[in-house]
Amino acid sequence: MKKTSATAALPPLLILISAPSGAGKTTLVNLLLKARPNLTRAVTCTTRAPRTGEQDGVDYHFLAADDFLKRVQAGNFIEHATVYGNSYGLLKRELLDKLRAGRDVLLNVDVQGAATIRAQTESEPELRRALVTIFLTTASVKVLAQRLKQRGADADHVMQKRLAVARQEISQWKHFDYLVISGSKPEDLRRTLAIIEAEKMRSARSAPPEF
Repeated sequence: MKKTSATAALPPLLILISAPSGAGKTTLVNLLLKARPNLTRAVTCTTRAPRTGEQDGVDYHFLAADDFLKRVQAGNFIEHATVYGNSYGLLKRELLDKLRAGRDVLLNVDVQGAATIRAQTESEPELRRALVTIFLTTASVKVLAQRLKQRGADADHVMQKRLAVARQEISQWKHFDYLVISGSKPEDLRRTLAIIEAEKMRSARSAPPEF
């Protein structure tokens, strides 16, 4: 009888993580990338110029503005936005190529971007099957405020604006597959890895066992 590796049979996932500012999303994403060698981040397209040390295809896909617009018009992006005069977008092909190569793909997006991606994947069955959405937040806005204050990166009026936005974002938690209440960094990592492992073993995603 032919034997197959259980790990090899596990399907690749498109793992979307979103969180309000200060909840620890960037830290969690970096820990996940270190913990799982098969996990890769999606490379975003941008019209801004490369900064010192940035490499095309590694940090971003750097595109001319007219090229970016053509891709928007062709429907190539699963999500795109303009921020401070520069355009950013995530190509559907970027995700599909990595998933088809057997890689788990990690998306680090805001709540608005997450809503757009959920809507877009409804018409992309391959992406929809792979998608797992996770919302990371603190137990309360009070705890989030304490974290932002400890970080010391913002003036008080800026922090208050962040908290006002955070309240709106947190109210969207129910639209995600999973809610992770942030504790320590190891706890956040452990919980998220448990979600990933459980999702890989869903019967709807698994190859049938041989018998």
